[in-house]
Amino acid sequence: MISFILQHAPALCLATPLLFAFLTPLADKAGSRVRKAFVFLGILLTALTVFTLAQNVILQGARVYTMGASSPALTLPSGMTLPVRIILEIDAFSALMASLALLVAFFAVVYSFRFMKGNSLGKFYSLFFVMLAGLIGLVFTGDLFTLFVFFEILSISSVALVAYWYKRKKSVEAAFKYLLISSVASLCLLFSIGLLYGEYGLLNIAALAASMRLSFVTMVALGLLLAAFSMKAGAAPMHYWLPDAYGEAPTPITVMLGIATLSSLYALLRVLFTLFGSFSLLPVAGWVLICLGVVSMFVGVTMALKQDDIKRLIAYTAVSQAGFIFVGVGVGLATINSPALFSAFGENALKGGLFHLVNHGIYEALLFFSAGAVIYATGKRRLSSLSGLARKMPFTTVFFLVGAMAIAGIPPMNGFASKILIYESVYRFNPLLTVLALVVSVLTAVPFVKAFSSAFLGPEMAEFKKTKEVPMGMLLGMAVLAVIAVLFGLLPGLVVETIIAPAVNALASQAAYVGVVL
Repeated sequence: MISFILQHAPALCLATPLLFAFLTPLADKAGSRVRKAFVFLGILLTALTVFTLAQNVILQGARVYTMGASSPALTLPSGMTLPVRIILEIDAFSALMASLALLVAFFAVVYSFRFMKGNSLGKFYSLFFVMLAGLIGLVFTGDLFTLFVFFEILSISSVALVAYWYKRKKSVEAAFKYLLISSVASLCLLFSIGLLYGEYGLLNIAALAASMRLSFVTMVALGLLLAAFSMKAGAAPMHYWLPDAYGEAPTPITVMLGIATLSSLYALLRVLFTLFGSFSLLPVAGWVLICLGVVSMFVGVTMALKQDDIKRLIAYTAVSQAGFIFVGVGVGLATINSPALFSAFGENALKGGLFHLVNHGIYEALLFFSAGAVIYATGKRRLSSLSGLARKMPFTTVFFLVGAMAIAGIPPMNGFASKILIYESVYRFNPLLTVLALVVSVLTAVPFVKAFSSAFLGPEMAEFKKTKEVPMGMLLGMAVLAVIAVLFGLLPGLVVETIIAPAVNALASQAAYVGVVL
Protein backbone atom coordinates (compact mmCIF):
# COMPACT_ATOMS: atom_id res chain seq x y z
CA MET A 1 0.00 0.00 0.00
CA ILE A 2 2.78 2.42 0.91
CA SER A 3 4.69 1.61 -2.29
CA PHE A 4 1.50 2.20 -4.32
CA ILE A 5 0.98 5.59 -2.66
CA LEU A 6 4.59 6.58 -3.29
CA GLN A 7 4.42 5.41 -6.90
CA HIS A 8 1.25 7.38 -7.66
CA ALA A 9 1.68 10.19 -5.12
CA PRO A 10 1.96 12.97 -7.78
CA ALA A 11 -1.42 12.02 -9.24
CA LEU A 12 -2.96 11.44 -5.80
CA CYS A 13 -1.92 14.94 -4.73
CA LEU A 14 -4.22 16.25 -7.46
CA ALA A 15 -6.92 13.59 -7.35
CA THR A 16 -7.57 13.85 -3.60
CA PRO A 17 -8.61 17.53 -3.44
CA LEU A 18 -10.59 17.19 -6.68
CA LEU A 19 -12.46 14.18 -5.28
CA PHE A 20 -13.29 16.01 -2.06
CA ALA A 21 -14.30 19.10 -4.03
CA PHE A 22 -16.88 16.95 -5.81
CA LEU A 23 -18.13 15.14 -2.70
CA THR A 24 -18.16 17.97 -0.13
CA PRO A 25 -21.54 19.42 -1.23
CA LEU A 26 -23.01 15.93 -0.77
CA ALA A 27 -21.49 15.63 2.71
CA ASP A 28 -22.95 19.04 3.51
CA LYS A 29 -26.42 17.58 3.09
CA ALA A 30 -25.78 15.37 6.14
CA GLY A 31 -25.17 18.34 8.44
CA SER A 32 -22.38 20.64 9.56
CA ARG A 33 -20.62 18.04 11.74
CA VAL A 34 -20.38 15.54 8.91
CA ARG A 35 -19.22 18.27 6.55
CA LYS A 36 -16.47 19.41 8.95
CA ALA A 37 -15.27 15.85 9.51
CA PHE A 38 -15.29 15.18 5.77
CA VAL A 39 -13.42 18.39 4.93
CA PHE A 40 -10.86 17.74 7.66
CA LEU A 41 -10.30 14.23 6.29
CA GLY A 42 -9.79 15.67 2.80
CA ILE A 43 -7.21 18.25 3.81
CA LEU A 44 -5.44 15.75 6.08
CA LEU A 45 -5.12 13.13 3.33
CA THR A 46 -3.93 15.74 0.83
CA ALA A 47 -1.36 17.10 3.29
CA LEU A 48 -0.01 13.66 4.17
CA THR A 49 0.32 12.74 0.48
CA VAL A 50 2.13 15.98 -0.39
CA PHE A 51 4.47 15.79 2.60
CA THR A 52 5.27 12.14 1.84
CA LEU A 53 6.04 12.97 -1.79
CA ALA A 54 8.15 15.98 -0.79
CA GLN A 55 10.23 13.88 1.59
CA ASN A 56 10.73 11.26 -1.10
CA VAL A 57 11.85 13.90 -3.63
CA ILE A 58 14.26 15.56 -1.18
CA LEU A 59 15.86 12.21 -0.31
CA GLN A 60 15.84 10.46 -3.70
CA GLY A 61 15.72 13.19 -6.33
CA ALA A 62 13.22 14.54 -8.84
CA ARG A 63 10.19 12.50 -9.91
CA VAL A 64 8.48 12.36 -13.30
CA TYR A 65 4.92 11.02 -13.45
CA THR A 66 3.14 10.52 -16.75
CA MET A 67 -0.65 10.73 -16.68
CA GLY A 68 -2.16 7.63 -18.22
CA ALA A 69 1.07 6.04 -19.48
CA SER A 70 4.34 4.59 -18.29
CA SER A 71 6.51 7.06 -20.23
CA PRO A 72 6.07 10.66 -21.38
CA ALA A 73 7.62 9.87 -24.75
CA LEU A 74 5.75 8.99 -27.91
CA THR A 75 7.56 7.48 -30.91
CA LEU A 76 6.42 8.99 -34.20
CA PRO A 77 6.31 7.06 -37.51
CA SER A 78 9.50 8.89 -38.51
CA GLY A 79 11.27 7.32 -35.56
CA MET A 80 11.55 10.58 -33.62
CA THR A 81 10.69 10.36 -29.91
CA LEU A 82 9.01 13.33 -28.26
CA PRO A 83 7.60 13.90 -24.75
CA VAL A 84 4.03 14.81 -25.73
CA ARG A 85 1.96 13.31 -22.91
CA ILE A 86 0.84 15.23 -19.83
CA ILE A 87 3.51 14.87 -17.20
CA LEU A 88 4.10 16.01 -13.65
CA GLU A 89 7.70 16.74 -12.74
CA ILE A 90 8.39 17.25 -9.05
CA ASP A 91 11.80 18.44 -7.95
CA ALA A 92 12.95 19.93 -4.65
CA PHE A 93 11.69 23.41 -5.55
CA SER A 94 8.17 22.31 -6.52
CA ALA A 95 8.05 19.98 -3.50
CA LEU A 96 8.96 22.91 -1.24
CA MET A 97 6.19 25.07 -2.70
CA ALA A 98 3.59 22.32 -2.42
CA SER A 99 4.58 21.64 1.20
CA LEU A 100 4.26 25.33 2.08
CA ALA A 101 0.84 25.44 0.41
CA LEU A 102 -0.43 22.42 2.35
CA LEU A 103 0.97 23.67 5.66
CA VAL A 104 -0.99 26.90 5.31
CA ALA A 105 -4.04 25.23 3.78
CA PHE A 106 -4.33 22.72 6.63
CA PHE A 107 -4.50 25.42 9.28
CA ALA A 108 -6.71 27.59 7.07
CA VAL A 109 -9.27 24.79 7.09
CA VAL A 110 -9.05 24.32 10.85
CA TYR A 111 -9.32 28.09 11.31
CA SER A 112 -12.34 28.28 9.01
CA PHE A 113 -14.40 25.81 11.06
CA ARG A 114 -15.06 28.55 13.62
CA PHE A 115 -14.50 31.64 11.49
CA MET A 116 -16.92 30.82 8.66
CA LYS A 117 -20.64 30.96 9.26
CA GLY A 118 -23.59 30.48 6.94
CA ASN A 119 -25.71 27.94 5.13
CA SER A 120 -23.69 27.52 1.94
CA LEU A 121 -20.41 26.33 3.41
CA GLY A 122 -20.51 23.17 1.32
CA LYS A 123 -19.92 25.36 -1.73
CA PHE A 124 -17.19 27.25 0.12
CA TYR A 125 -15.18 24.13 0.91
CA SER A 126 -15.78 22.68 -2.54
CA LEU A 127 -14.23 25.79 -4.08
CA PHE A 128 -11.46 25.64 -1.49
CA PHE A 129 -10.47 22.14 -2.64
CA VAL A 130 -10.60 23.23 -6.29
CA MET A 131 -8.32 26.14 -5.44
CA LEU A 132 -5.96 23.78 -3.64
CA ALA A 133 -5.87 21.42 -6.64
CA GLY A 134 -5.02 24.39 -8.89
CA LEU A 135 -2.18 25.36 -6.57
CA ILE A 136 -0.69 21.87 -6.51
CA GLY A 137 -1.08 21.38 -10.25
CA LEU A 138 0.58 24.72 -10.98
CA VAL A 139 3.77 23.79 -9.14
CA PHE A 140 3.80 20.13 -10.27
CA THR A 141 3.09 20.38 -13.98
CA GLY A 142 5.83 19.69 -16.52
CA ASP A 143 4.30 21.25 -19.64
CA LEU A 144 3.14 24.75 -20.49
CA PHE A 145 -0.43 24.10 -21.57
CA THR A 146 -1.23 22.10 -18.44
CA LEU A 147 0.33 24.97 -16.48
CA PHE A 148 -2.16 27.29 -18.21
CA VAL A 149 -5.04 24.97 -17.30
CA PHE A 150 -4.12 24.91 -13.62
CA PHE A 151 -3.45 28.66 -13.75
CA GLU A 152 -7.05 29.12 -14.90
CA ILE A 153 -8.45 26.68 -12.33
CA LEU A 154 -6.66 28.57 -9.57
CA SER A 155 -7.82 31.95 -10.88
CA ILE A 156 -11.49 31.05 -11.33
CA SER A 157 -11.83 29.41 -7.93
CA SER A 158 -9.99 32.31 -6.28
CA VAL A 159 -12.31 34.88 -7.88
CA ALA A 160 -15.35 32.96 -6.64
CA LEU A 161 -13.95 32.77 -3.12
CA VAL A 162 -13.00 36.46 -3.01
CA ALA A 163 -16.63 37.22 -3.90
CA TYR A 164 -17.97 34.66 -1.41
CA TRP A 165 -19.64 37.40 0.65
CA TYR A 166 -21.29 38.65 -2.53
CA LYS A 167 -23.84 40.81 -0.70
CA ARG A 168 -21.01 43.18 0.20
CA LYS A 169 -20.31 45.55 -2.68
CA LYS A 170 -16.62 45.76 -1.80
CA SER A 171 -16.26 41.99 -2.09
CA VAL A 172 -17.77 41.99 -5.58
CA GLU A 173 -15.57 44.92 -6.59
CA ALA A 174 -12.46 43.16 -5.29
CA ALA A 175 -13.41 39.97 -7.12
CA PHE A 176 -13.93 41.93 -10.35
CA LYS A 177 -10.47 43.49 -10.07
CA TYR A 178 -8.96 40.08 -9.45
CA LEU A 179 -10.89 38.66 -12.40
CA LEU A 180 -9.64 41.47 -14.63
CA ILE A 181 -5.97 41.00 -13.76
CA SER A 182 -6.33 37.21 -14.00
CA SER A 183 -7.91 37.47 -17.47
CA VAL A 184 -5.13 39.72 -18.78
CA ALA A 185 -2.47 37.46 -17.26
CA SER A 186 -4.13 34.36 -18.74
CA LEU A 187 -4.25 35.93 -22.20
CA CYS A 188 -0.56 36.81 -21.99
CA LEU A 189 0.25 33.27 -20.88
CA LEU A 190 -1.85 31.62 -23.58
CA PHE A 191 -0.48 33.85 -26.32
CA SER A 192 3.10 33.11 -25.25
CA ILE A 193 2.37 29.37 -25.27
CA GLY A 194 0.93 29.71 -28.77
CA LEU A 195 4.05 31.51 -29.96
CA LEU A 196 6.38 28.87 -28.55
CA TYR A 197 4.28 26.00 -29.89
CA GLY A 198 4.14 27.60 -33.34
CA GLU A 199 7.91 28.12 -33.31
CA TYR A 200 9.04 24.76 -31.90
CA GLY A 201 6.03 22.41 -32.01
CA LEU A 202 6.52 21.51 -28.33
CA LEU A 203 4.73 22.16 -25.04
CA ASN A 204 6.84 20.09 -22.66
CA ILE A 205 9.03 22.42 -20.58
CA ALA A 206 12.08 20.16 -20.64
CA ALA A 207 11.85 19.52 -24.39
CA LEU A 208 11.37 23.23 -25.08
CA ALA A 209 14.33 24.14 -22.88
CA ALA A 210 16.53 21.77 -24.88
CA SER A 211 15.30 23.06 -28.25
CA MET A 212 14.83 26.81 -27.92
CA ARG A 213 17.13 29.32 -29.57
CA LEU A 214 17.41 33.07 -29.36
CA SER A 215 14.92 34.69 -31.74
CA PHE A 216 12.42 37.53 -31.85
CA VAL A 217 9.47 35.20 -31.26
CA THR A 218 11.18 33.63 -28.28
CA MET A 219 11.92 37.04 -26.75
CA VAL A 220 8.30 38.13 -27.20
CA ALA A 221 7.17 34.93 -25.49
CA LEU A 222 9.58 35.59 -22.62
CA GLY A 223 8.21 39.12 -22.19
CA LEU A 224 4.63 37.87 -22.13
CA LEU A 225 5.44 35.16 -19.58
CA LEU A 226 7.26 37.67 -17.41
CA ALA A 227 4.28 40.05 -17.55
CA ALA A 228 1.70 37.32 -16.87
CA PHE A 229 3.30 35.87 -13.77
CA SER A 230 4.43 39.25 -12.40
CA MET A 231 0.82 40.45 -12.51
CA LYS A 232 -0.41 37.47 -10.51
CA ALA A 233 2.58 37.69 -8.15
CA GLY A 234 1.42 41.18 -7.15
CA ALA A 235 4.54 43.04 -8.28
CA ALA A 236 4.18 46.83 -8.38
CA PRO A 237 2.93 48.63 -10.40
CA MET A 238 0.61 45.68 -11.25
CA HIS A 239 -0.45 45.20 -7.63
CA TYR A 240 -3.65 47.24 -7.52
CA TRP A 241 -5.87 44.16 -7.24
CA LEU A 242 -4.02 42.65 -4.29
CA PRO A 243 -5.05 44.87 -1.32
CA ASP A 244 -8.71 44.69 -2.36
CA ALA A 245 -8.70 40.91 -2.86
CA TYR A 246 -6.74 40.22 0.32
CA GLY A 247 -8.80 42.69 2.31
CA GLU A 248 -12.27 41.56 1.25
CA ALA A 249 -11.85 37.78 1.01
CA PRO A 250 -12.73 35.66 4.06
CA THR A 251 -9.58 35.36 6.18
CA PRO A 252 -8.98 31.63 5.44
CA ILE A 253 -9.09 32.53 1.75
CA THR A 254 -6.85 35.55 2.24
CA VAL A 255 -4.01 33.33 3.46
CA MET A 256 -4.58 30.99 0.52
CA LEU A 257 -4.45 33.94 -1.87
CA GLY A 258 -1.06 34.72 -0.36
CA ILE A 259 0.12 31.22 -1.29
CA ALA A 260 -1.47 31.55 -4.74
CA THR A 261 0.54 34.74 -5.26
CA LEU A 262 3.73 32.91 -4.28
CA SER A 263 2.84 30.06 -6.65
CA SER A 264 2.72 32.58 -9.51
CA LEU A 265 6.18 33.67 -8.44
CA TYR A 266 7.18 29.99 -8.55
CA ALA A 267 5.92 29.76 -12.14
CA LEU A 268 7.89 32.88 -13.06
CA LEU A 269 11.10 31.46 -11.61
CA ARG A 270 10.51 28.07 -13.24
CA VAL A 271 10.10 29.72 -16.63
CA LEU A 272 13.14 31.99 -16.27
CA PHE A 273 15.59 29.51 -14.77
CA THR A 274 14.43 26.29 -16.43
CA LEU A 275 12.80 27.22 -19.72
CA PHE A 276 15.15 30.10 -20.62
CA GLY A 277 18.08 29.00 -18.44
CA SER A 278 20.57 28.72 -21.31
CA PHE A 279 19.93 32.17 -22.77
CA SER A 280 22.68 34.80 -22.65
CA LEU A 281 20.13 37.56 -22.00
CA LEU A 282 19.13 36.22 -18.57
CA PRO A 283 21.03 39.01 -16.74
CA VAL A 284 18.60 41.46 -18.39
CA ALA A 285 15.66 39.50 -16.99
CA GLY A 286 17.43 39.48 -13.63
CA TRP A 287 17.62 43.28 -13.65
CA VAL A 288 13.94 43.45 -14.58
CA LEU A 289 13.14 41.42 -11.47
CA ILE A 290 15.42 43.61 -9.37
CA CYS A 291 13.68 46.77 -10.60
CA LEU A 292 10.25 45.26 -9.97
CA GLY A 293 11.43 44.28 -6.51
CA VAL A 294 12.68 47.76 -5.59
CA VAL A 295 9.48 49.41 -6.84
CA SER A 296 7.34 46.84 -4.98
CA MET A 297 9.27 47.36 -1.75
CA PHE A 298 8.74 51.11 -1.68
CA VAL A 299 5.20 51.22 -3.09
CA GLY A 300 4.03 48.54 -0.66
CA VAL A 301 5.55 50.02 2.48
CA THR A 302 4.56 53.64 1.74
CA MET A 303 0.96 52.64 1.02
CA ALA A 304 0.88 50.58 4.23
CA LEU A 305 1.77 53.65 6.29
CA LYS A 306 -1.57 55.34 5.57
CA GLN A 307 -3.89 52.34 6.01
CA ASP A 308 -6.54 52.21 8.73
CA ASP A 309 -7.98 48.83 7.71
CA ILE A 310 -5.89 46.13 9.40
CA LYS A 311 -6.14 43.61 6.55
CA ARG A 312 -5.30 46.18 3.87
CA LEU A 313 -2.29 47.25 5.93
CA ILE A 314 -0.97 43.68 5.96
CA ALA A 315 -1.79 43.29 2.26
CA TYR A 316 0.32 46.29 1.28
CA THR A 317 3.24 45.07 3.36
CA ALA A 318 2.88 41.74 1.53
CA VAL A 319 3.54 43.63 -1.72
CA SER A 320 6.61 45.16 -0.09
CA GLN A 321 7.94 41.83 1.17
CA ALA A 322 7.50 40.23 -2.24
CA GLY A 323 9.94 42.89 -3.42
CA PHE A 324 12.68 41.37 -1.24
CA ILE A 325 12.09 38.02 -2.96
CA PHE A 326 12.28 39.64 -6.39
CA VAL A 327 15.56 41.34 -5.52
CA GLY A 328 17.13 38.16 -4.12
CA VAL A 329 16.19 35.90 -7.02
CA GLY A 330 16.89 38.73 -9.48
CA VAL A 331 20.50 38.89 -8.33
CA GLY A 332 20.72 35.11 -8.60
CA LEU A 333 19.33 35.25 -12.14
CA ALA A 334 21.62 38.13 -13.13
CA THR A 335 24.69 36.07 -12.17
CA ILE A 336 23.54 32.60 -13.27
CA ASN A 337 25.57 32.72 -16.51
CA SER A 338 28.74 33.71 -14.68
CA PRO A 339 29.84 30.70 -12.59
CA ALA A 340 32.40 32.72 -10.61
CA LEU A 341 29.89 35.40 -9.58
CA PHE A 342 27.10 32.90 -8.97
CA SER A 343 29.23 30.78 -6.64
CA ALA A 344 30.61 33.92 -4.91
CA PHE A 345 27.29 35.55 -4.02
CA GLY A 346 24.58 34.83 -6.61
CA GLU A 347 23.75 31.43 -5.13
CA ASN A 348 23.40 32.91 -1.64
CA ALA A 349 21.16 35.66 -3.03
CA LEU A 350 18.97 32.98 -4.58
CA LYS A 351 18.94 31.06 -1.29
CA GLY A 352 17.96 34.23 0.52
CA GLY A 353 15.16 34.88 -1.97
CA LEU A 354 13.69 31.38 -1.67
CA PHE A 355 14.16 31.36 2.11
CA HIS A 356 12.30 34.66 2.30
CA LEU A 357 9.57 33.24 0.04
CA VAL A 358 8.96 30.45 2.57
CA ASN A 359 9.21 32.80 5.55
CA HIS A 360 6.88 35.27 3.87
CA GLY A 361 4.27 32.58 3.38
CA ILE A 362 4.49 31.70 7.09
CA TYR A 363 4.43 35.11 8.76
CA GLU A 364 1.96 36.53 6.26
CA ALA A 365 -0.49 33.75 7.12
CA LEU A 366 0.17 34.36 10.84
CA LEU A 367 -0.58 38.07 10.50
CA PHE A 368 -3.77 37.53 8.51
CA PHE A 369 -4.96 34.87 10.97
CA SER A 370 -4.33 37.34 13.81
CA ALA A 371 -6.18 40.13 11.97
CA GLY A 372 -9.06 37.75 11.27
CA ALA A 373 -9.19 36.88 14.97
CA VAL A 374 -9.54 40.57 15.83
CA ILE A 375 -12.34 40.97 13.29
CA TYR A 376 -14.04 37.79 14.55
CA ALA A 377 -13.93 38.90 18.20
CA THR A 378 -14.83 42.58 17.76
CA GLY A 379 -16.62 42.84 14.42
CA LYS A 380 -14.33 45.77 13.56
CA ARG A 381 -11.39 46.04 11.22
CA ARG A 382 -10.42 49.71 11.39
CA LEU A 383 -7.52 50.47 13.72
CA SER A 384 -9.10 53.77 14.72
CA SER A 385 -12.04 51.80 16.16
CA LEU A 386 -9.89 49.40 18.21
CA SER A 387 -8.04 49.72 21.51
CA GLY A 388 -6.93 47.71 24.53
CA LEU A 389 -7.48 44.23 23.08
CA ALA A 390 -4.36 42.82 24.76
CA ARG A 391 -6.35 42.49 27.99
CA LYS A 392 -9.09 40.47 26.30
CA MET A 393 -7.10 38.59 23.65
CA PRO A 394 -3.63 37.86 25.10
CA PHE A 395 -2.78 34.94 22.79
CA THR A 396 -3.79 36.78 19.64
CA THR A 397 -1.73 39.74 20.87
CA VAL A 398 1.39 37.60 21.22
CA PHE A 399 0.88 35.93 17.84
CA PHE A 400 0.36 39.26 16.07
CA LEU A 401 3.52 40.61 17.73
CA VAL A 402 5.53 37.59 16.53
CA GLY A 403 4.27 38.10 12.98
CA ALA A 404 4.97 41.84 13.10
CA MET A 405 8.53 41.27 14.33
CA ALA A 406 9.08 38.64 11.63
CA ILE A 407 7.89 40.81 8.74
CA ALA A 408 9.93 43.76 10.03
CA GLY A 409 13.07 41.60 10.11
CA ILE A 410 13.66 41.81 13.85
CA PRO A 411 15.80 39.00 15.35
CA PRO A 412 15.35 36.23 16.28
CA MET A 413 12.40 35.82 13.89
CA ASN A 414 12.53 34.06 10.53
CA GLY A 415 12.15 37.27 8.55
CA PHE A 416 15.47 38.51 9.92
CA ALA A 417 17.26 35.27 8.99
CA SER A 418 16.26 35.42 5.31
CA LYS A 419 16.69 39.19 5.00
CA ILE A 420 20.22 39.13 6.41
CA LEU A 421 21.13 36.50 3.80
CA ILE A 422 19.71 38.77 1.09
CA TYR A 423 21.50 41.84 2.50
CA GLU A 424 24.90 40.16 2.61
CA SER A 425 24.79 38.62 -0.87
CA VAL A 426 23.10 41.53 -2.64
CA TYR A 427 25.63 43.96 -1.15
CA ARG A 428 28.39 42.23 -3.11
CA PHE A 429 26.34 42.65 -6.29
CA ASN A 430 25.32 46.28 -5.74
CA PRO A 431 25.59 48.00 -2.32
CA LEU A 432 22.81 50.44 -3.17
CA LEU A 433 20.28 47.60 -3.31
CA THR A 434 21.15 46.58 0.24
CA VAL A 435 20.83 50.17 1.46
CA LEU A 436 17.38 50.44 -0.12
CA ALA A 437 16.32 47.11 1.38
CA LEU A 438 17.47 48.20 4.86
CA VAL A 439 15.50 51.44 4.57
CA VAL A 440 12.37 49.51 3.61
CA SER A 441 12.86 47.11 6.55
CA VAL A 442 13.00 50.04 8.96
CA LEU A 443 9.91 51.59 7.38
CA THR A 444 8.06 48.25 7.59
CA ALA A 445 8.20 48.41 11.38
CA VAL A 446 6.29 51.72 11.41
CA PRO A 447 2.82 50.54 10.25
CA PHE A 448 3.02 47.52 12.55
CA VAL A 449 3.95 49.65 15.56
CA LYS A 450 0.91 51.73 14.68
CA ALA A 451 -1.31 48.66 14.25
CA PHE A 452 -0.13 46.96 17.44
CA SER A 453 -0.44 50.06 19.60
CA SER A 454 -3.84 50.99 18.15
CA ALA A 455 -5.46 47.56 18.38
CA PHE A 456 -3.86 45.92 21.40
CA LEU A 457 -2.47 48.67 23.63
CA GLY A 458 -4.11 51.75 25.06
CA PRO A 459 -7.21 52.02 27.25
CA GLU A 460 -9.89 49.37 27.10
CA MET A 461 -12.97 50.59 25.24
CA ALA A 462 -16.36 50.12 26.85
CA GLU A 463 -17.79 48.32 23.82
CA PHE A 464 -15.15 45.60 24.20
CA LYS A 465 -15.98 44.75 27.81
CA LYS A 466 -17.49 41.40 26.78
CA THR A 467 -14.87 40.63 24.11
CA LYS A 468 -13.00 37.37 24.68
CA GLU A 469 -10.26 35.31 23.08
CA VAL A 470 -11.13 33.46 19.87
CA PRO A 471 -11.80 29.68 19.93
CA MET A 472 -8.99 27.16 20.25
CA GLY A 473 -9.30 26.02 16.62
CA MET A 474 -8.42 29.51 15.42
CA LEU A 475 -5.57 29.84 17.90
CA LEU A 476 -4.04 26.51 16.87
CA GLY A 477 -2.92 27.64 13.42
CA MET A 478 -1.53 30.89 14.78
CA ALA A 479 0.39 29.04 17.49
CA VAL A 480 2.01 26.57 15.10
CA LEU A 481 2.96 29.27 12.58
CA ALA A 482 4.39 31.46 15.38
CA VAL A 483 6.52 28.56 16.61
CA ILE A 484 7.78 27.89 13.07
CA ALA A 485 8.61 31.59 12.65
CA VAL A 486 10.73 31.51 15.81
CA LEU A 487 12.41 28.17 15.04
CA PHE A 488 13.31 29.20 11.49
CA GLY A 489 14.87 32.33 12.95
CA LEU A 490 16.84 30.45 15.59
CA LEU A 491 18.00 27.64 13.28
CA PRO A 492 18.43 29.29 9.86
CA GLY A 493 21.48 27.22 8.91
CA LEU A 494 19.62 23.96 9.41
CA VAL A 495 16.60 25.19 7.44
CA VAL A 496 18.71 26.48 4.54
CA GLU A 497 20.77 23.30 4.37
CA THR A 498 17.79 20.95 4.64
CA ILE A 499 15.07 22.46 2.44
CA ILE A 500 16.30 25.66 0.79
CA ALA A 501 19.62 24.47 -0.68
CA PRO A 502 18.04 21.48 -2.50
CA ALA A 503 15.40 23.81 -3.94
CA VAL A 504 18.07 26.26 -5.13
CA ASN A 505 20.09 23.44 -6.70
CA ALA A 506 16.99 22.16 -8.48
CA LEU A 507 16.05 25.62 -9.75
CA ALA A 508 19.54 26.67 -10.86
CA SER A 509 20.32 23.42 -12.69
CA GLN A 510 18.48 23.48 -15.98
CA ALA A 511 20.35 20.40 -17.20
CA ALA A 512 19.15 18.32 -14.24
CA TYR A 513 15.49 19.23 -14.85
CA VAL A 514 15.75 18.55 -18.57
CA GLY A 515 17.71 15.34 -18.08
CA VAL A 516 15.08 13.73 -15.85
CA VAL A 517 12.54 13.93 -18.69
CA LEU A 518 14.68 13.51 -21.79
